[in-house]
Amino acid sequence: MREFSIKKNRKHKKLNRHWQYCICGCHASMALRADYLRQLKKIHDELGIKYVRFHAIFHDDMQVMMKFSDLMPLPGAEKLNQVSFRKIGMVYDNVLACGMKPYVELSFMPKYLASTDAKCGFFYGGWISPPKDEGEWCDFIQKFVRYLLRRYGQEEVESWPFEVWNEPDVCVFWAGTKEEYFRLYEITARAIKEVDSKIRVGGPAASGSKWIGSFMQYCKTRNVPVDFISTHQYAGDPIGGVDATEDLEADGNAEAESRKPEMLVHLFDGLEIGTVLDGIRRLMPDKSEIEDIQSGIFLRNAKIVKEQAEGLPVYYSEWNENAIFSSYTNDTRKVAAYLVKTSLEVEDIINGSALWCFSDIFEEFSELPQEFHGGFGLLTHSGIPKPQYYAMKMLVDACEDRICIPEDDTENELEMAAFEDEEKIQVLLFRQKMKNLKLPKESTEVRIELEHMPRSVILERIDEEHCNPLKKWEDMGSPEELVPSEWKELLEVASMKQEEWKFQYEEGWLSFQADLGVNDVYFFTIRK
Repeated sequence: MREFSIKKNRKHKKLNRHWQYCICGCHASMALRADYLRQLKKIHDELGIKYVRFHAIFHDDMQVMMKFSDLMPLPGAEKLNQVSFRKIGMVYDNVLACGMKPYVELSFMPKYLASTDAKCGFFYGGWISPPKDEGEWCDFIQKFVRYLLRRYGQEEVESWPFEVWNEPDVCVFWAGTKEEYFRLYEITARAIKEVDSKIRVGGPAASGSKWIGSFMQYCKTRNVPVDFISTHQYAGDPIGGVDATEDLEADGNAEAESRKPEMLVHLFDGLEIGTVLDGIRRLMPDKSEIEDIQSGIFLRNAKIVKEQAEGLPVYYSEWNENAIFSSYTNDTRKVAAYLVKTSLEVEDIINGSALWCFSDIFEEFSELPQEFHGGFGLLTHSGIPKPQYYAMKMLVDACEDRICIPEDDTENELEMAAFEDEEKIQVLLFRQKMKNLKLPKESTEVRIELEHMPRSVILERIDEEHCNPLKKWEDMGSPEELVPSEWKELLEVASMKQEEWKFQYEEGWLSFQADLGVNDVYFFTIRK
């Protein structure tokens, strides 16, 4: 049995709620949808998250740059053009109306400014080459910034972070070289600062915590303004990482980003009848269930990134347990356990983070119709909270002061974090593994030194029977679309419940026990 003890003269530290800084949400035009905005407001109101980040504010569907020839291919029609940020304004109006602020990701390249016809490898596309004319790009960026300042005011816009591009180390998002990205960052940052020097600009927003060292060196050598470092990290199926001795210089792992053509010939062998979802799962298997991937990648890399950032704020503007869309385990409590463990591991190291992402209203591989299809969201596209939503809610509900617990040198699956204020003590138990293994439950006893017997011990938990809407949906027969009665039943059955928990109080010590399965998360509240 695993035992934890919290003594009376315990030390505390202020909890860094980096998980409430930002959240991600697909691409910009989705914020014109009512269902997307309803869920975004729920995320703000219930989880207290301040910013939202999404791709493609300069995508064709935002109509930022058009020619009359796009409407009618008439002779000379290409000479008639317009630049308009009206739809972006509508998107940002909607974000502000939800009580949040934009985390501005400057992407992708307007097609008439792109140097090649390279496009993003996702359903909604997007031009991803460097600009064909640096001057035109800088003029465009400055027009955009002036538009924002006029519409929202200097004080408001200066409170928004501006991030240059998304994952330029990955060929899906950037068709140039690393040097070309650094040049794009430089001219973009300078263009923004010429309009308003107080606007915060950062990058490089690369995957796997990469490029930070060389990015910083480039900016220092050329005196390029940089106000924060942004980067990304996934544990399951990482494209790459950093280690303690070097800043990875690779332009990304092409084999990790796409399957070789000869491998695709037999991709669907044995699949006589299936859905688009079946095809995506064949194309991108969940490697976190196949390979021996360690959960500590984020912690290890964040320490290195903090050192490389040389005192600049560090924002992980994308992160999650799994980088594989459509993975069955994205809808299971495995993600919940990973979010709890990792959020608490890195809270002393990073300044802010943005979970990818808040909703399955998501179009990288088109918006799949199945209610549970392995999307990245905290919520399904109908708004059903998944286990990871409840995990975030536990973290949000934690007291401001975290109890300092001595680190255990031994490797134990079952871990604990604890929090306290004048009225209560909270104990968070979790048994995180990167694979959903069906192992026997592990027992634990928690002992807390208290002057008086507590009023109550309340448990909220995520396990096979609690906060598990996937299981209930499968018990319903996995209906592709929920009718209102099913939606209400699923929402109720899978919601987080409070349970009175049995405890003992003897000689100044409170004690209680619990048995946790793999990737279970238990959150106890002890009322003093």
